[in-house]
Amino acid sequence: MANATESTKLVKGNKEDEENMRRLKAYQPWAFFVTFGGYFMAHFSRKCYSTVKRQLQDSAGYSAIILSAMDTVFMGTYAAGNIISGKLGDTFNPTTVLAIGLFGSGLCLFLINISLWFDFLSFSMTLGNFFIIGVYFLFGFFQSTGGPVGTAVMGNWFCDKKSIENRGLIFGLWTCHQYMGDITAAVCTAIVLGAKLDYTWAIFIPACTNFGWGYLTMKLIADPADVGIVTPEVKIRMEKNAAKALESGSAGIDEGPAPITYAAAFRIPMVAQYAFAFGFFKLTNYVLFFWLPYFLGKHFDPVAANLIASLYSVGMMPGGIIVGYVSDLFGGRRASVIGTFMGCLFVFLFIFSQKSEELNAIALLVMLCIMGILVGG
Repeated sequence: MANATESTKLVKGNKEDEENMRRLKAYQPWAFFVTFGGYFMAHFSRKCYSTVKRQLQDSAGYSAIILSAMDTVFMGTYAAGNIISGKLGDTFNPTTVLAIGLFGSGLCLFLINISLWFDFLSFSMTLGNFFIIGVYFLFGFFQSTGGPVGTAVMGNWFCDKKSIENRGLIFGLWTCHQYMGDITAAVCTAIVLGAKLDYTWAIFIPACTNFGWGYLTMKLIADPADVGIVTPEVKIRMEKNAAKALESGSAGIDEGPAPITYAAAFRIPMVAQYAFAFGFFKLTNYVLFFWLPYFLGKHFDPVAANLIASLYSVGMMPGGIIVGYVSDLFGGRRASVIGTFMGCLFVFLFIFSQKSEELNAIALLVMLCIMGILVGG
């Protein structure tokens, strides 16, 4: 009789596991789509400003120093914001944090448009410069939510055995969001300028799309446990809670994973080393990200400059997928693959720094595409 009861429990448990897995798999495409789109919008709005730098200088009167100051302020608050946003995503509802980032980004771009439409610089050089730098100070914080929080939501949903085995490929495909956002910004600006529209449309369009995607993100479920899906990770968490409940005599309730401290995060093996290495990639990427269309604009018309610059982002897409797939083949030994790509990147960066102004359009396209693959990986 006891054996029959145990068998019934086992069959029931297997059916529940199958149902949980079915529901998990059914929601994964939607979670992928919404988080992908959120980071896409972040890069669409982040890149749009760099695609019209020459117009900001020639038409709006912003000096190269002010444009550089905007980049510096943005990257400073973006760097600090990544640390703060990660903690906020652990403490509060992650999708709410993501939505606030998108709403705030859209608002900042709209404020930049207001300063351009009403020509704040004509009233006061100090007011105009202070306003746009102040807006970019806030813009960096809002933009920082996409990376750490979006990745956490993806990790919540892609936690089954098959997803973990193919995590490199899955996240390689997912990280195409930033490159597609960059490409869309360059193409959008090329269309706006090619149609002889005012260049501020290139900033206004992503402002609107950020608001729209922020609303969609609010509807996203952040964790399978929030809708009663018991994943392997949730099951382990529930078993730990049940054990603690027996010791304390209280009811064992799954309240999600406990927020991690900054000190504990740095004690996780390789976190500090990867962060340090990733910083060099970011240094390379954002120099090209912010200034490539500007420098190309000295040798090509604005439409051609943006289209050529987009090849860098085009190259980054297969780079992320290639490294993700190859690292899966090597059993997750991602550091070896990354190190190889960094070594190759050094050679191409040196050639580009010395010969970029002498290369013709075809050579530039090839060079930027290869550099995109190496950095994107």
